[in-house]
Amino acid sequence: MRIAISTDSDDVSSHFGRCPSFTILDIEDGKVVKQFKLENPGHQSGFIPQFLHEKGVECVVSGGMGSRAASFFEEHGIRAIVGISGKIDDVIEQIKKGTLQSKESFCDHGGENGYGLGKSECDHHSGRGCDH
Repeated sequence: MRIAISTDSDDVSSHFGRCPSFTILDIEDGKVVKQFKLENPGHQSGFIPQFLHEKGVECVVSGGMGSRAASFFEEHGIRAIVGISGKIDDVIEQIKKGTLQSKESFCDHGGENGYGLGKSECDHHSGRGCDH
């Protein structure tokens, strides 16, 4: 299974669309057989789900994403695991063990009302992992 983790330095990014890069993992039998980083190609409505789909990604892990973004991933058959924070290495360990569970997304906006292309940051709830 190929998994993309929204990455900001050594941590899971709080918003998949605004992360600097994605840590890509190929997991087989609970082991990482390949790991590399992909630069974020840019935050455009619907583009990142298509981009990651073309790279063979089956699951995306992030702090948050809006409901519209989640629906784009679903359209491409990519499972979204949200509400995740912490160090990339710790999250990878949870993935390998099969214990990583989706939680409430740190982002609760959709793609409308100015939250799409023109918005530079999402409006996270304070105290829920927003690092930017």
